[in-house]
Amino acid sequence: MGQDRQAIAPIRPVHRRPLYEQVSDRLREFIDVNQLQPGDRLMTERDLARQLSVGRSSIREAITALRARGEVEVRHGDGIYLVRRPEDLIPSLAAELVETHIDHPAIWETRQALETQCARLAAHRATEADLTNLATALDDMQREIDAGEAGLVGDRRFHIGVATASHNPILINLLDSMRQALDRTSATSLTRSGQPATSLADHRRIHDAIRSGDAPAAADAMLSHLVSTTDSLVMEGAVKEIDPGR
Repeated sequence: MGQDRQAIAPIRPVHRRPLYEQVSDRLREFIDVNQLQPGDRLMTERDLARQLSVGRSSIREAITALRARGEVEVRHGDGIYLVRRPEDLIPSLAAELVETHIDHPAIWETRQALETQCARLAAHRATEADLTNLATALDDMQREIDAGEAGLVGDRRFHIGVATASHNPILINLLDSMRQALDRTSATSLTRSGQPATSLADHRRIHDAIRSGDAPAAADAMLSHLVSTTDSLVMEGAVKEIDPGR
């Protein structure tokens, strides 16, 4: 007998996406390409079925999914209307939350997730212009602290600079959509005694890791910076803790 063959990992099965999900994607493309705005009327079910070469049942399923996401509404006897463009959905949900619950920990946890990934990508993608912008932000924050201020302008410029240096338009837009909330979280943190100097030191570590191209170190430094700040605010009662039972 020949030598035993090494065990071969099985081939994973092919998963086909449901047809209605593909139809939903085509409808979003149609909305985007034609630059439709909230209040605009889409085609009828019959027209959509004909153009996409699918049954009307698939069109109805897709429309139901878009309705559940708050993107369209069906006015019986009138037609299908755009309520919210797909890219506006997350910003609107974020805005609703931050306007009513600025101390909600979900805001801080979301910031940790997004900005940590931005720092990781920035270490790979930052240009010389990005690095210069970050260094200038650090200088701005240092001058503010030396003048007895909280360093809010430099802090804002630094965090925006890290996001910009990620060169990921989705991350940049998500953070931009939450900018008002993020500015308020920074103000809550930096107006505490001793925090501006601590944050500046954290920023310098993040900057150094990005400049050296060390992605894991950049991500760790950003996460450590944001988590330690959040934990301190939770202990002081400025930020609530999530109750999984609610």
